[in-house]
Amino acid sequence: MYFAALLARTEDGWEASDTELDDVETLSDLADLAREASPDEDTVLVLIEQEDAWFGVVRLDGEEDPRIYVSDAAAASRSSYGEILLTDELLGREPGEDGDDLDALDLDGTEDGESDDDEEEGGDGDGAAAAAGSGEAVPHGPVGDAEVLDDLGVSEKELRSMSGDAVGEIAEALGASDVLETVR
Repeated sequence: MYFAALLARTEDGWEASDTELDDVETLSDLADLAREASPDEDTVLVLIEQEDAWFGVVRLDGEEDPRIYVSDAAAASRSSYGEILLTDELLGREPGEDGDDLDALDLDGTEDGESDDDEEEGGDGDGAAAAAGSGEAVPHGPVGDAEVLDDLGVSEKELRSMSGDAVGEIAEALGASDVLETVR
């Protein structure tokens, strides 16, 4: 189960809105959605959590590039919403580096049920290396800008120690728990 909300900082405090991410396919789409929540180019936070598995924070300040923090990259990588946040830059990869996944596919014409002996002799090395490389590209644990909320009262240490209802904890620290509860 996922929960996603937008928190926009305004002159009157934080405003929250529930957000549907079904039409969001890229970080750029998510940034556009968030910017629509704040026409005055104020700070907007996108908070996403999947039960107790992982949470993510995307911060937009006007037209600046989004700042992202994900609590557990490996767990998020198994989620369609998490994949939006796990950009090549966030994971320290060169853009398009994940294109090596094609090398891991068995495209030699053999079908399921045929002997794998031929693959083990010559074709397995490159596929295993590509598979191992892609596994290492998504680390277990947090990735991104852990200082994303420092100036809003949530230190790096606090952010890294959050679990369970992290979105609620963040909202409480920001003084926005009441407005967040209205959209939950």
